[in-house]
Amino acid sequence: MHVRDIMTTQVLTARADTPVSEVALTMVERAISGVPVVDHEGAVIGLITERELVLRSTRIEPPAFLPVLDARIPLETPAHYRRRIQHIVGTRAADVMAEEFETTSPSAEIEDLAAQMARPGLNPVPVVEGGRLVGIVSRADIVRMMMRPAPGSSEDLP
Repeated sequence: MHVRDIMTTQVLTARADTPVSEVALTMVERAISGVPVVDHEGAVIGLITERELVLRSTRIEPPAFLPVLDARIPLETPAHYRRRIQHIVGTRAADVMAEEFETTSPSAEIEDLAAQMARPGLNPVPVVEGGRLVGIVSRADIVRMMMRPAPGSSEDLP
């Protein structure tokens, strides 16, 4: 089987300027684990998952430093620290979306996608073809596939 056989094609998406509260409400009301953020051409530019929303409720920790003699060496750049603060206090989808995420294609084998999704934090996965979003697959879709009778099984017989 291929990803196209189990993907959801009616994908709920957000734009970069969509309020975070609206994204959270959509995710809760529709019981979905993530929302792709798309540009005006339908290209996926980010992904908001439950993880990104939960991270908003964490404490803002000051940047870590490595003490060396009388000096302190920062272990992250000021830009990285600003991004963490923006993630926690931001109000738009662009503020909280993950900019690094994995995608798959409709022709990918489900077994290969399942191996990817077995890794922590990889759920859901946008399905992209020709640079545009055409679907999405979550772990629930893979589990739901298991409810179908296997081709040629006795469950197919009358």
